[in-house]
Amino acid sequence: MVTNAFKGEDLNKYLPIFQKENIPVRYNFRDEDMKWIHYTPKAKMITLDTVFPEGIYIPDFFFGKNIVHLPTVKCHSYTMTTGAMKNAFGGLLSTHRHYTHSTVNEPLINLLAIQEEIHSGLFAIMGGTTAGDGPGPRTMRPHIKNIMLASSDQVAIDAVAAKLMGFNPMDLKFIRLAHEAGLGVGRPDEIELVGDDISQENWHFTVGDNMVSRAGDLCWFGPLRGIQHLLFHTPLVHMFIFGSECYHDWYRWPVKDRRTFEKWLKNTEWGKLFSTYTGS
Repeated sequence: MVTNAFKGEDLNKYLPIFQKENIPVRYNFRDEDMKWIHYTPKAKMITLDTVFPEGIYIPDFFFGKNIVHLPTVKCHSYTMTTGAMKNAFGGLLSTHRHYTHSTVNEPLINLLAIQEEIHSGLFAIMGGTTAGDGPGPRTMRPHIKNIMLASSDQVAIDAVAAKLMGFNPMDLKFIRLAHEAGLGVGRPDEIELVGDDISQENWHFTVGDNMVSRAGDLCWFGPLRGIQHLLFHTPLVHMFIFGSECYHDWYRWPVKDRRTFEKWLKNTEWGKLFSTYTGS
């Protein structure tokens, strides 16, 4: 919706990995790669069916596939944290996924239920080597934490990540709702941890806002919520997409975030490793 997949895979240096390992790449916005087909979930939908009254559509390619989510440990302006559960937004929802923002927690529960219906397996590996503090997902303060999480329980891995960042997982609505719906385990004391002892970790992360998230708060949750259909379900949405691009790519990146990135690149072991990724 507001990001460019081709620009992202280039700047994040995915392309050399794809080429070296001969990994085929498919895009859910290309008809030649996959088709969006109507799907009627078996699970009761909380809100997704009302957000998309014309029906729920998902890519045909995903049926019967094992899915490995590769999120990172970071904060999010609307959901406090974002990880394995929210990773499904980019795959199972089309370019109209912004319709769900005003009730952003409930669709995550619906999407997890759908995933458990259509996929033969679900697994997540969450990168916390560099974790993101602040108004995410795009304007982060990087912190070296040298942690990797892995789980077949999408709720549990998000709960552990939230606890590491300093949040009470059950205070996060999407984790609590998923736990109550039996889609995974959200209570930290019910999650079995193996590997490093992280029981005393608390990074004291905070979320906060940036200019774009403040505008989003007004439109999705604030006084403009009543006219959000006019703002986001009509061509007026392109005004917000353009505004997001102006802020993130033309102002925020050159003025501030580029310096943060270059400092991470130069002064951290992970940044130095990233610098070695080439097409050779």
